[in-house]
Amino acid sequence: MLALGTRELCVCQIAALFELAPSTLSKHLSVLRGAGLIEARKGGRWIYYRRVTPSTEGASRGSDRVIPEALTWLANALAQNPTVRSDRLRLREVLKLDPDELCRLQSGRDGKVAP
Repeated sequence: MLALGTRELCVCQIAALFELAPSTLSKHLSVLRGAGLIEARKGGRWIYYRRVTPSTEGASRGSDRVIPEALTWLANALAQNPTVRSDRLRLREVLKLDPDELCRLQSGRDGKVAP
């Protein structure tokens, strides 16, 4: 949720960030989406996820004030957490990679391993 705080990310970027298989990640994303915390959009061949904000569809479920306030509290509470700080640094590195190339590498083509 914190990684999606200011941007949308494709599944391959999130998978690289947390070093999870896309299939494992998809289950987690499905739960978050079902809870109305994130939403997805298809862009070309990729699926992009972002947090639901008051101006997006998920907010119509009555979460327009409670969820953003809770996520702000959570982000502030975890700001100095070593794991969150490490994830933030890793995300910077992942964002430097071309998403198309990252997804291609994660699919296992060319025998290369994703970062």
